[in-house]
Formats: sequence, C-alpha cells, structure tokens
Amino acid sequence: MNKFLIFISAVLIVSGCKTAQAVRESRATEALPAKEIAARHVANAKDYKTLYIKSSARFQDDKQTQNVTAEIRILKDEKILVSVRFLGITMAKALITPDKVRYYEKINSEYFEGDYTTLSRWLGTDLDFTRVQNMLTGLAMDDLSRGGFESTIEDKLYKLTQTQNGTTKAFFFEAGRFLIKRQQIDQPAQDRSLLVTYPAHTPHQKAVLPASIQIEANQKKGKTTIGIAYDSVTFDEDLTFPYSVPEGYERIFID
Repeated sequence: MNKFLIFISAVLIVSGCKTAQAVRESRATEALPAKEIAARHVANAKDYKTLYIKSSARFQDDKQTQNVTAEIRILKDEKILVSVRFLGITMAKALITPDKVRYYEKINSEYFEGDYTTLSRWLGTDLDFTRVQNMLTGLAMDDLSRGGFESTIEDKLYKLTQTQNGTTKAFFFEAGRFLIKRQQIDQPAQDRSLLVTYPAHTPHQKAVLPASIQIEANQKKGKTTIGIAYDSVTFDEDLTFPYSVPEGYERIFID
C-alpha cells in the first residue's frame, strides 16, 4: 500500500486549523452522567451546506516523511472530495459518498472503488459516511446518543468508554463546550489501535472546528502518524466535486 492511499484513508477521519485564536477550554471537575456528556457534545453539530478546507499535512511512517497539501470539499450528508497535492501537483483524489469510496493516485497509476467494508477492515475501525463527515468536522465517530457508555474523568477531561466484541472505544471531552479532545480505538486481538488527538479548536462564523489534529495508527505492519493543519476554511460556497479516473489506470483491491 502506497503512502498516498494511507494519507487518503487517514484524512477520512481527521482534519485541523491554524489561522484563528483557539477556543478557550475548561477542565472537568464534577462527575456527570454519560447521557448528559453525550448530549452536550452532540449539541456542537455543525449547521452548514458546504465546507471548503485548504490544509497542510505531514505524513510519517517507519520508512519516510512527506509534506503535502490537502483540499477537502464537503457537501453535507452527500459527498466529500479530498485532493492531495505535492509541489502543486495533484497526486491523489478520493470521492466519498454514503454508499461508496472512490480513490486514485498518480505515482502508481492505480485506483480503488468499493464500499466502506474494505476500508473499514484495512483501517481497523468501522467506517461509514456519517463517521467520516463527523470526524472531519470535529464530532465523535460513534452515535453517542445510543448509550452504553461509561463516564469517568481522566486527565481533567470527561471520558466516555465502551467495549464491545473485543473493541474498546474511548472519547474525551473538555468541560466548557464539550468539544472532543481525543478519540481512541483499541483492538488488542488484532494488534491494532487508532488515536486521534485534537489539541485545540477554532471558532468560525458557522461552526467551531478542530484547530489541529494528530492521528496515530498502529498495526502489525507498523506505525503511521499524520498531522494536519487548516490553512483556510470557508462555508456555504457553491462547490464543484470533479472526479474522474485518468485513462489507463489499474484498479486495485485492498486485502
């Protein structure tokens, strides 16, 4: 698997911003029931039609370090287009819709097309369109309103934890606006873990978004870390979502 597919897969669940003053956060001191923590976090849901993000990113694994730029276009609840560029040249694109993930990359002239089952298996966590969209806008991956979480305070953050079928999920929130600070998924039997950290958040006219994000994915094949920072963010522009696989590219299948 090449570095651009790893980056595209990771950017499905992360994003960040660096241009405006960060939201002031508060420490958790008083225990709260899991239902209340979940409800106060869900209240941060974003009200927009489209979202356009220009970001810079740093990719690192056991073999290499790469700096790229990423452009993310979101039509809420309908589609997401991610374009990865290096030295101004488009090296990869991914078009994400509720029922399908499409992707191509230039280095090896390859493309991928399939549902979320394949990428979920490869990344080690269940994915669907809503989870991807939530992560890109700083919301919890899971639907916390379904319940079944245990609430505690850890590192002065509110923590919701759930363990099912050998997978442990943990969500951490600051106590002011209940913005997410960390999301963690551990699968010990598969020797896989995923940690997404949000050091800060930035207010915008339409929403509060993550100000910076770090992702760390550990699997048997090695460790991958990615840091992403937004260079600019705009809401409710008329966006296009151009995507077409160049002629002659070979289709790949992810095991």
